[in-house]
Amino acid sequence: MTESHAQLWPAPTASRPVDAAITLPGSKSATNRALILAALATEPSTVRGPLVARDTHLMAGALRTLGAGIDESTDGWRVTPATLDAGGYIDCGLAGTVMRFVPPVAALARGDVLFDGDPHARKRPMDAVLHALRALGVAIDDTADRGRLPFTIRGTGTVAGGGVRIDASASSQFVSGLLLAAARYEQGITVEHTGAPIPSIPHIRMTVAMLRERGVVVDDTRADTWRVRPGPIAGIDTDVEPDLSNAAPFLGAAMITGGEIRVPGWPTSTTQPGDQLRDLLTRMGATCVLDDGLTVSGTGTIHGIDADLHDVGELTPVLAVLAAFADTDSHLRGIAHLRGHETDRLAALAREIVSLGGDVTETSDGLMIRPRPLHGGVFHTYDDHRMAQAGALLGLTVPGIQVENIATTAKTLPEFPDMWVSMTGMERAA
Repeated sequence: MTESHAQLWPAPTASRPVDAAITLPGSKSATNRALILAALATEPSTVRGPLVARDTHLMAGALRTLGAGIDESTDGWRVTPATLDAGGYIDCGLAGTVMRFVPPVAALARGDVLFDGDPHARKRPMDAVLHALRALGVAIDDTADRGRLPFTIRGTGTVAGGGVRIDASASSQFVSGLLLAAARYEQGITVEHTGAPIPSIPHIRMTVAMLRERGVVVDDTRADTWRVRPGPIAGIDTDVEPDLSNAAPFLGAAMITGGEIRVPGWPTSTTQPGDQLRDLLTRMGATCVLDDGLTVSGTGTIHGIDADLHDVGELTPVLAVLAAFADTDSHLRGIAHLRGHETDRLAALAREIVSLGGDVTETSDGLMIRPRPLHGGVFHTYDDHRMAQAGALLGLTVPGIQVENIATTAKTLPEFPDMWVSMTGMERAA
């Protein structure tokens, strides 16, 4: 791995407790689901307050390839439904929502649609989606037969639909991707999960809720089974909630420095998994108050935690950093699926924290973290936005942390470096 001065970001060190209000951009998960549904709807609609970041631009680009019109403005993104009258090339980048949500839509197009992405994207599992589409009669050219990118969907303009059984234990996105397009299939779809428990179930609940808001009939009364009836998808204007997962490093900063962070607009009711931060941080010693927004205050003491993060795996990097500063050991479990994310997050977190003097051991499904004094050094991110956020959090109280490729945070929060420096009220460390 080549390191250069341009790649290394000196993380600011806080000399006093942080005290700031953080305005979060829109949820990536909600934005990309809303864009898909708007592209498949019967009439135009507007997605207001969308996340403007690499993952959402990749989604918009994919849907434009399939014939959707997306007009981006400060008032929101106006979406004209996709014509689906031709194929093309779709760049997935590292976005799981693009590589897993768009193929079921591309199957409705009249033409070949080639999917590829960043080098690491070719390592992320796709076999469940490809298996399901083949079972539904969709022709797919996966010449290497790897169940990975690149592959070509040979769309014919229609998909019969019906029942399909898949193993979605690697990602809930496999189920959501099929459900989002299912109402446009001739028979709808019935998806039955077979295998180990699905991670991030709240994201499937988000998908189901957004389908129902648009008049789609979804039956999820049977465990691990979802039935979507065929029918129109209404075009409705959508207000996107703040991205609660992106709040994690800022709320963690309140805990590490014994300060206070306020997040205006935190919803009182939501399907976003990031809302579990309130419980998790309280268990680790924070005070969390939800009124007009969320206020998190640190006490200067962080407690170790034994937590099953199966449904909230994206919070693991920040929680692992907090655990490294705790007063007792921590066990983060239920997150074996993180090995298939933007990078192998379990191996990456263990490697990077240990390189700074920490004591972290991988388990079969998580991490054991034993607090130790830490020292400065380079924190590698492996082109993973959550790793970059974790490195910045470490740097608040460990002088000399240099975060490699902080720009990777543009995947979901392009303003992160500036927001982080502004939160500290300080200049970056030299």
